[in-house]
Amino acid sequence: MSHAISLIQLAQSIGAELRLAGTDTQDTLVTGLSTLIKAGDGQVSFLSNKKYRGLLQSTNAQAVILHPDEFPHCSRSAFVMNNPYVGFAKAAQLLDTTPKPAHNISAHAVIGENVVLGKGVKIAANAVIEAGAMLGDNVIIGAGCFIGKGAQLGENTKLWANVSIYHDVIMGSDCLVQANSVIGSDGFGYANENGQWIKIPQLGSVVIGNRVEIGASTTIDRGALDNTILADGVIIDNQCQIAHNVEIGENTAMAACSVIAGSTVIGKNCSIAGLVGINGHISVCDNVVFTGMSMVTKNITEPGVYSSGIPAEANREWRKNMVALRNITSLNQRVKSLEKASSSSE
Repeated sequence: MSHAISLIQLAQSIGAELRLAGTDTQDTLVTGLSTLIKAGDGQVSFLSNKKYRGLLQSTNAQAVILHPDEFPHCSRSAFVMNNPYVGFAKAAQLLDTTPKPAHNISAHAVIGENVVLGKGVKIAANAVIEAGAMLGDNVIIGAGCFIGKGAQLGENTKLWANVSIYHDVIMGSDCLVQANSVIGSDGFGYANENGQWIKIPQLGSVVIGNRVEIGASTTIDRGALDNTILADGVIIDNQCQIAHNVEIGENTAMAACSVIAGSTVIGKNCSIAGLVGINGHISVCDNVVFTGMSMVTKNITEPGVYSSGIPAEANREWRKNMVALRNITSLNQRVKSLEKASSSSE
């Protein structure tokens, strides 16, 4: 179902200046979002990359969110603001038509003893809420979810289908967990006795702050003794692995398929791109960026951008480079010998 909002209401909501064109008025309604190419009547689009500036003259969007510098190129009504991408994000929230994971407390939900349900809680069919769990006001639990004993979910937190929250996990308010994620599963803890693996029970938990978002099929392990911790504002993409006793600082972002090994501490406001691997028992300071496919093996103590992934190249060139790499030790020795001989002759 679409939401209708007037141009002036949308401008005020996203913090933009409304500039009208054609027959539009402040009360003209918009009901959705689309790209500059596909947008039509009643739809809002945005421009955040100037290489698409040429589309401003041909777009059929009702209005466009854009930077002041781009307004002279626009033929439609405009929402003018310094950060149009943020404007797009806020407009998308207002015009969001995504259905809720649950609309009431289903008769097919299983709710254990001494469960505390806040006001407005909604639980879909086949969800299981075990004894002693606490769900804050307006929590929404999707179909097939599992909430373990003593787990706590803060107000306005939402779980999509088939999320598993193990026992004693604590999650703050306004969090979002996408389908099939697992929070609080055992960390990978074993001792080796004469070739046999002896399991170490994981006695800690997972503590998650407020406004944390976790993508689909992501796994966050519980701590071995102390807790695994995600601070306020952390965002985690799909198919990530966060091992036991990891700590992630406020507002750090982690893209898909990246992994963090046990007992590593990641600072605030870091960005971890896709397919990054971070070693265990190290620390990363605040304001660090790891580009895609980086392998992080030691402490990072200075803010900045770090890379180690090797970009793809033509197979023939890659083979030649690999041959050179295999011979680099002998080549290095030859260079040292030549340098030594040269210095001796002098």
